[in-house]
Amino acid sequence: MAIGVSQNTFQLNVVSAEGNLYSGPAHALAVAGQDGELGIRPGHSPLISKLKPGVARIQGDLQKPEEILYVSGGLVEVQADVVTVLADTALHGKDIDSSRAEAARKAAEENIRHHDDNLSFAQAQLELSKALAQLKAFELSMKTRR
Repeated sequence: MAIGVSQNTFQLNVVSAEGNLYSGPAHALAVAGQDGELGIRPGHSPLISKLKPGVARIQGDLQKPEEILYVSGGLVEVQADVVTVLADTALHGKDIDSSRAEAARKAAEENIRHHDDNLSFAQAQLELSKALAQLKAFELSMKTRR
């Protein structure tokens, strides 16, 4: 994990419309905030931030590899001892179908090359960032399983 960890923890809840993906103590969380990467550890200042498509890295049990999630966007709220990620869509990295994500990446790149207007271009860029984030989450998940 790119951010340091300590023995202290905070309560982390990651939820999406599909259900609860993580609920328990965490030593650290790294997520893709709208304005850049956020590294959250115990004692972090309160904040609310929009999330962009990206990877969420959770260090729960220090004796186990970090948990990797794909998050399509949403919000993160940091309170004194509780952090909540409200994801539009989220998947465990190990559950991502890499061939579907790769096909989505290719389709989005094709749409960017052949866009007709600014709206379709912006949508294609968003779809590309989601596909790339899924592929990254899958890749990181495979590395942590070794």
